[in-house]
Amino acid sequence: MIIQKVYQATDVHVAGEAFRIIKDVPFIHYQSLEQLNEQFPHVFADEINLLLNEPRGFAGLNGCLVVPPFSREADAAVVFFNHDGTVPLHYGGIVAVMTALLECGHLPARASGEYKIETVSGLISVTAIMEKEEVVLVKLESEPCQVIEKEVQLSHPRLNTKLSLVQADQLYAVFEKHDIPAEIRVEDLSELKRWGQTVLQALDSKTSVNGAILLDATTLEEGRIKTLTFREDEFIVRSPGFGTTLACYTSLFSKGGMCIDKPYVNESIFGSRLEVEAARQTESGYQFTLKSRGFITGLQTFVLDPTDPLAAGFLLK
Repeated sequence: MIIQKVYQATDVHVAGEAFRIIKDVPFIHYQSLEQLNEQFPHVFADEINLLLNEPRGFAGLNGCLVVPPFSREADAAVVFFNHDGTVPLHYGGIVAVMTALLECGHLPARASGEYKIETVSGLISVTAIMEKEEVVLVKLESEPCQVIEKEVQLSHPRLNTKLSLVQADQLYAVFEKHDIPAEIRVEDLSELKRWGQTVLQALDSKTSVNGAILLDATTLEEGRIKTLTFREDEFIVRSPGFGTTLACYTSLFSKGGMCIDKPYVNESIFGSRLEVEAARQTESGYQFTLKSRGFITGLQTFVLDPTDPLAAGFLLK
């Protein structure tokens, strides 16, 4: 085998969602994190394909590039990316990066547990609690989230339903589970996928959203909800979803009757959970405290053989 390129990566999952964290890419010149973020999808297109596409990755894999920070206040800087390019902010990616940096010894642990991560969306304050050299909890606060529009009618030959448009980390269409008989469980996955495809097709001509969320709030009085999120490409998010959790609870809080400073839970289709707490309500919207943890699943070395006919990879969805 002839090796042309070598990449080291740490794989982490957060509530079931997979992240591939890299620190070594070919050197390029950039003067700010914003400039690196702008150049990244073009300059490192080969690396994105190599590391995220099959056979080395899969359609739901997220990427995180960690570089030294520009801000003196920050401990590290991160560029988030997926198969389509860079992403301004990924809260799950913050949890994954903190887990990898602390457990692999790239970032010294502090007694206070307080750190700052630099992103193109600004500095993110993080609290990471460690026990026996393992990160057991990562806590961070979201940017303000707000409901853009309520009770939006969505008509389609195969459905007649309403949605709320919510701006969290991205723009989401939130549907409450009144109009479909299927439950959010693996046994009903085929019917749920058909619903997701139909909704995304209907939304395509109406509004530009980054995800469609099916929300089951029947257990809200018990302090929990259950959700399923479809991305624009019809791929199902492999966790309860940080953005999903923020969008759903923003929608629910806007209707009143919920308590600030009380913990709530969002559960995925396969039972993984994210905990959220409404920190405050401002003119800009609701801000939440998110709690989760990551688990390192692999320390990988990826190589590119120049004779490999699948160097650019492929995606099956």
